Amino acid sequence: MASANSAEAPASRPSGPQYLPSSVQGAVKILVTGPFGVGKTTLVGSLSEITPLRTEETMTAASSGVDDLTGRGDKTTTTVALDFGRITLNSRLALYLFGTPGQQRFWPLWDDLSRGALGAIAMVDLRRPDESFDVLGRLEEQRIPFAVAVNTFPDTPSYPEEELRSALDVLPEVPILYCDARDRRQSYDLLIDFVDHLHRSSLLELQP
Repeated sequence: MASANSAEAPASRPSGPQYLPSSVQGAVKILVTGPFGVGKTTLVGSLSEITPLRTEETMTAASSGVDDLTGRGDKTTTTVALDFGRITLNSRLALYLFGTPGQQRFWPLWDDLSRGALGAIAMVDLRRPDESFDVLGRLEEQRIPFAVAVNTFPDTPSYPEEELRSALDVLPEVPILYCDARDRRQSYDLLIDFVDHLHRSSLLELQP
C-alpha cells in the first residue's frame, strides 16, 4: 500500500485539455459540501487539476432576505447546481470532486449529487458554526463518511478541538481539519489527510 502522503501537490493547473493518464484504473467521488458562502467553490478550484466546471449565477435582488449576506459583503455569485473538479491522486487513482449548493432550496439536487459518494468534506465557517448543523445532520442521516473542514478566514475564532467537536456535535472518529481554501498547498494537505482517513477506515484502498 502506498500512503496518500507520498503524493505531491501539483504546482499549478496546466493550460489546455487535461486527460486522465492511461494508468488510472479507478475513480472515487468526493462530495464538497457546507452552508452558503463557506468556500466550497474556492476549495474545488484550488484542488482541481483541470479547469473546474462551475454553475455560478449572479445574485440579484430576488435573493434579498433569502440568502444571508452578513459578513459576506463581497459575495456576488452563488452556485445553483454544482462545482466539479478532478485531481489525480496517484498513477492509479483519480478523485472526482463534486461541490454542492449551500442553500436549502437546492437540497433535492444535493441528494442527487451525494449519491455514490465515498465520502464528504464538510466545510465549516467558525464565525457562524450554527449554519453547518443541517449539512452535518444530512451527512449523518445518509451515512456518508465525512471530515469537518474548517475554512480559516482572517477573523476565524480559535477553539480547543474538544469544545469545537462538542459544539458541532460530531463523533470522536470524525476528523476536524483546517485550511485556507484559497491556498492550494493547504487545500491539498487537507484532501490528503481526508483520503488517509478513508484508507484507515478501510473505505478506500490505495494502490502503489
